Amino acid sequence: MSSAKDILVGKTISQLKGLLAAKDVSAAEVLDSHIAQIEAHEGDIKAFLSFSFEQARSQAAELDKNFDFKKNAADSVLAGVPVAIKDNMCAIGTKTTCGSKILENFVAPYDAQAVVNLKSSGALILGKTNLDEFAMGSSTENSSYQRTKNPFDTAYVPGGSSGGSAAAVAAGFTVSALGSDTGGSIRQPASFCGVVGMKPTYGTVSRYGLVAFASSLDQIGPFARTVEDAALTLLAISGHDGKDSTSLENPYTSAANSKSFPQLTLPFIQGLSKQSPEQLLKGTKIGIIKELIGDGIEDGVKQSISSATKLLSSLGAEVEEVSIPHAKYALPVYYILATAEASANLARFDGVRYGLRDLEATDILSMYNETREAGFGAEVKLRIMLGTYALSSGYYDAYYKKAQQVRRLITADFDKIFANYDLVLSPTAPSTAFKFDEKTGDPLQMYLSDIATIPANLAGLPGISLPCGLAPAASSSGKLPVGLQLLGAPLSDAVLIKVAYAFEQALKLDCSAPMLTKVLA
Repeated sequence: MSSAKDILVGKTISQLKGLLAAKDVSAAEVLDSHIAQIEAHEGDIKAFLSFSFEQARSQAAELDKNFDFKKNAADSVLAGVPVAIKDNMCAIGTKTTCGSKILENFVAPYDAQAVVNLKSSGALILGKTNLDEFAMGSSTENSSYQRTKNPFDTAYVPGGSSGGSAAAVAAGFTVSALGSDTGGSIRQPASFCGVVGMKPTYGTVSRYGLVAFASSLDQIGPFARTVEDAALTLLAISGHDGKDSTSLENPYTSAANSKSFPQLTLPFIQGLSKQSPEQLLKGTKIGIIKELIGDGIEDGVKQSISSATKLLSSLGAEVEEVSIPHAKYALPVYYILATAEASANLARFDGVRYGLRDLEATDILSMYNETREAGFGAEVKLRIMLGTYALSSGYYDAYYKKAQQVRRLITADFDKIFANYDLVLSPTAPSTAFKFDEKTGDPLQMYLSDIATIPANLAGLPGISLPCGLAPAASSSGKLPVGLQLLGAPLSDAVLIKVAYAFEQALKLDCSAPMLTKVLA
């Protein structure tokens, strides 16, 4: 058996499972190769906040001893596959900090349902990844512990808030990773780091054990280097959960939709490779959202998206411009609704039940105030104040209620589009990754990083970002990844995956970060 990391790091799930089934490698060797990659480069990238190597080694040993990788491949989708988890998801016996000082020493007493599902699938959990505090940010600069760097160029941010998970996948530390997406926190860092990131339909993955930011918007989803790996990871973590009141009863099989979408199953995913891109795209109608390809989009991003649309057309898809009239209101609507929900959700961090507590306070009110003052970072405090204001007496109708009304209009816009189109596309982000501290002094410019991703969260839509090109980086001679975003109707996740897979296979773009390129050479 080979244990050389340069043979195993960078392999897809299918490749690793083939090697495991043939007994060419062991689960322990797969794990150790990725740990070696982490040990070699984590000091430069800082993707992780904590590690679970010993637990993963114990699980790998158990798999090697008792699991038949050839016979049971279909039963355990991720058996022997290294996976990382964003540190706003509970994992029993490990710290769950949400990137915040207020939860610095909080050890989760239970597993999030997505983590339960990962473990049931046989995944080897490497550890918890860095994030913007409470998932509030677009660059992972708001973490209370460290700044995660972009594996393509460490002078640039990895995006956020799931920057640690995106960077870990891009650097070859892990095969796939989980993130959470409230306004683009999976798709935008996927774009910046040159990997695939998917936000599934709201309700398809349980939010139980995900520390809430904005409950009507939050959704767990996967990162991976390929569309197939992202799909397999999503398959492993999705499903109904009675502990989450928003969990769909029958994900991907609901009859409530006007269209009949293919089910997301293992045979469906495995069958994609048996068809050509032209076959997969035949009869597909795709709309280009004109409101998201105009002013404010970097030239390099525009060029990559233009090339992507031409490729889709050449493969047989019908691609034409469409309008989402109320998309221009998505950003302000989001920052009213998300902050309002955050204000309510983060009220639980009061120093009484768990987390940080000010021990010098002389009365309960002082204890609340001092605990929250010391525990929350500047961005979290800002959003709590904005949300509290929007919910306050005299302003509720003017802001929160009106934002909910506009949210319904945005959803209605998408409903009209999806009556005639299978998918819509746009850039994932208006720019490639930006440098550290470039936007920290201008919150509006930072918030604009999510202008293309936020509408999907407001409407509960599935969305995927995948690399579609490399564009010149600002203030650098190098190039950085550009992400193509595809959005679909609720529960059309399988359609998104099919089209994204076809595009990926036709484009054949090598979007490997330099440190991974050296390993794969």
